[in-house]
Amino acid sequence: MNYLKALSLFLLLGMATIINAQEAALKPRLVVCTDIAPGDVEPDDMESMVHLMVYADLFEIEALITSVGWNCDPYPVDWAKYLHQVIDAYAIDVRNLKMRSKQASFLPLDEESGRQHIGYWPSADYLRSRAVMGSINGGIRSIGEGNDSPGSDLLIRLADEDDPRPIYVAAWGGANTLAQAIWRVRQTRSAEALKRFVHKFRIYTITDQDMDYAHRMDRARSSHMWLRQEFKDDLQFIWDEGTWQEQCELGKRHWTRHQTNIQTCGALGKVYPNYKWGVEGDTPSFLYVLPNGLNDPEDPTQCGWAGYHERTLCPDSLTTAWTSWQEPVRSISIGYKQRFYPDEMADFEARMQWTKADGKHNHNPIVVVNGHQGPLPLMLQVKAGDTLRLDASASADPDNDNDSITFLWWQQPELGTIRLSINDERAPALSLHIPDDAAGQTIHLICEVSDTGSLNLKSYQRVILSVQ
Repeated sequence: MNYLKALSLFLLLGMATIINAQEAALKPRLVVCTDIAPGDVEPDDMESMVHLMVYADLFEIEALITSVGWNCDPYPVDWAKYLHQVIDAYAIDVRNLKMRSKQASFLPLDEESGRQHIGYWPSADYLRSRAVMGSINGGIRSIGEGNDSPGSDLLIRLADEDDPRPIYVAAWGGANTLAQAIWRVRQTRSAEALKRFVHKFRIYTITDQDMDYAHRMDRARSSHMWLRQEFKDDLQFIWDEGTWQEQCELGKRHWTRHQTNIQTCGALGKVYPNYKWGVEGDTPSFLYVLPNGLNDPEDPTQCGWAGYHERTLCPDSLTTAWTSWQEPVRSISIGYKQRFYPDEMADFEARMQWTKADGKHNHNPIVVVNGHQGPLPLMLQVKAGDTLRLDASASADPDNDNDSITFLWWQQPELGTIRLSINDERAPALSLHIPDDAAGQTIHLICEVSDTGSLNLKSYQRVILSVQ
């Protein structure tokens, strides 16, 4: 059972119950492997780390692992200080951030190390306890004896915890640390235990950075290829080629907004560096897991703020994974990135405002469809030929600023072959006719709700129709 499916369904009994339902959801478990570096080498990881910190109430950040990447093999251990600079800035800003969730204090560290619920801002001490060094050397040649690290040891401990939620690994550099953890378990446990261990993980790699940049096209050097070959049926592997490049380009195109609305806010804004090559190329890896109701990270075909992926042959021409590197999938994924980028950017700007004591308090709308609310997709069984009513009129803006909300209903066309006729896509409620020839189809609809505040913040609810 994934983290989304752990969310209980609540009856709609008023706004208090809506908020309680949201708070009841457990966060997704997130591990970041970063080759964070000085700004004059590559500021990209530090930008993405600042972005992640203002979403620390939505992710259970299980590990922040500094490790090898394109910029460095071996990884200079002194560069880990740039990760701690971001955490130190978070330590200042979290005092204001947690006020937005009406959080009075932090849990004791041992309780923070348990399961965290959506809406809880962790302490900086908790994040420091999860900041460890991973594999210093990259590539498949480094996997084996002598490559264990605090990072690989931590990954083993995390997977061994009594917790049914999957662990999402966001590889901003190489995923060598995860490969080493899997290698170590393979040496010490049974085949069945190894399978259970690998099943705990999902991985999203920003290109393939488990090697030095000069050899980046020699895929056989990478431990990523080994992971895809050895565990192709056990490890959900997303290899992002396309979406991350578009993230970089869109960030450059909107750089003045970063200067005006990111770098000027809080201690985190002060450590958000100017870009060199592109802006926040690593950010799609955690946006993919973001519990905003748009996509379930257990299904990479569901479009979201990290684009869209299909399982196909990888750029190495040998292995398969979830990718977006070939047409037409590449254009589809980039199209979704372009579509959602204004929402993503506005959301980031709003949260950076939260770092200021006098900042605006704008929050995302709460979406309720047919009494269902939360990141879990609404699953409905319908019959071909029937008429279905979807009602989102109970949705609301949680802020007390009299913002109204607007609606947009749309269907994700890549999933299924049946197209529904949505007559009034901007109405709060719809009546949909299920075509007579739709039996056996699965149809994905999105209810997109926007507030009318200065940034038009959005929330989503995915509705999945199984036609009998």
